[in-house]
Amino acid sequence: MALDVARVRGLYVSLSDGWTYLNAHELPQIPERVASGVATAFRTSASATPGQVATGSHGLTAPGGGRRGEAFTDSARRAVADLVGASADRVVLGPNREVLLRTLADAVRPRLRRGGSVILSRCADPSLNNPFVPLGDIDGTCVRWAEPDLGTGEWPAWQYRDLVDGSTRLVVVNAAHRLLGTVAPVAEIAETVHSRSRAWVLVDASTVAAYRGIDMDDWGADIVLVDCSVFGGPQVSALVFRDTTMFPRLDAAWEDAPADSAVKLELGPLPVGLLGGVAPAVDHLAGLKETARGSRRNRLVESTGELEDYMHFLSLHLVDSLQWLGGLHLLGITGETAGDVYRQDRIPRVSLVVPGVDARAVQQRLLDNRLITTVSPPDPLLDQMGAGEAGGSVTVALGPFNTTADIDQLTRAVASFG
Repeated sequence: MALDVARVRGLYVSLSDGWTYLNAHELPQIPERVASGVATAFRTSASATPGQVATGSHGLTAPGGGRRGEAFTDSARRAVADLVGASADRVVLGPNREVLLRTLADAVRPRLRRGGSVILSRCADPSLNNPFVPLGDIDGTCVRWAEPDLGTGEWPAWQYRDLVDGSTRLVVVNAAHRLLGTVAPVAEIAETVHSRSRAWVLVDASTVAAYRGIDMDDWGADIVLVDCSVFGGPQVSALVFRDTTMFPRLDAAWEDAPADSAVKLELGPLPVGLLGGVAPAVDHLAGLKETARGSRRNRLVESTGELEDYMHFLSLHLVDSLQWLGGLHLLGITGETAGDVYRQDRIPRVSLVVPGVDARAVQQRLLDNRLITTVSPPDPLLDQMGAGEAGGSVTVALGPFNTTADIDQLTRAVASFG
């Protein structure tokens, strides 16, 4: 049974405003379930739990209970654990990915004190690399770089056989490029890394979380980063570790926390209102297939499997519709050095260039047609592929609620450039 897109669209109240949203990479639409979850969490966070009882005239005691807000942290951990196929005791929560990455970069320093290497990727989002670049300043530590294919935007897994050796301690990979849509061969990279070193593999899964299921064991990842806001959740991010035995090997951000606890990497409590939106966001993904049954993890597997099939269909329709327009260049897809798009693993995101037309003018034409896209933000890979010299590019990113009619509307607007 195919994904019921009409039903999915009904889960987003914001779609009734007459605009066509093609900017899921920058501002994903927020499901009504998430908005209601956050509102409920803010409203009830200070309320007493049902387990609290009165003790005289001066207060309450809560044997086994507490404030309702305390439960939202636990529910957020469980939801993220279900999302990636882990257990809640391995989940570290943070306000955003930047804070979590800086905390992790500081925490892994003990693994580098005797010399070691860190491998980053030039095709990754700069915010993923930046916290780890200073690790190269540690005595005896070097930073090595995996290079992308400038024709396709892919990053070959074979190069890690040359980059990884016994000194490697950390390898950082983004699961998919946020602007081009190319998906990394994460499992193949992780297998190569683990066969040649004792390094940990950190995978930023944020970009793919809105399009397909995540199983960190299948990936072979040691640490998975998820930004909930990328799939319409609140501004909360999480790091999920392979097992709790990794925590004692890391420096603590909070010294009073147990050495083997995920809490040692958390800088402090998060707003319970935002935490209250994490579980509804994951429940939203788990409920995309109405007939899915069983545990939340089982429902996630069923729903995201169907979602992946639909997103693959939309991705091919998007590329097919745009690549035959005369004079249009799709970065990594069209051109003499591009590969076979039908063999590439992609999510439905493209960055397009209209030769001779500034990207802002292209975006304005699309806005005039009630299409929401963005001028591609600065990105090292897009710059190397020539986007800057061509006047910039416009990024189109689809969400679960988009349809072929949205793509056809985009195609007509772009075709108007002649």
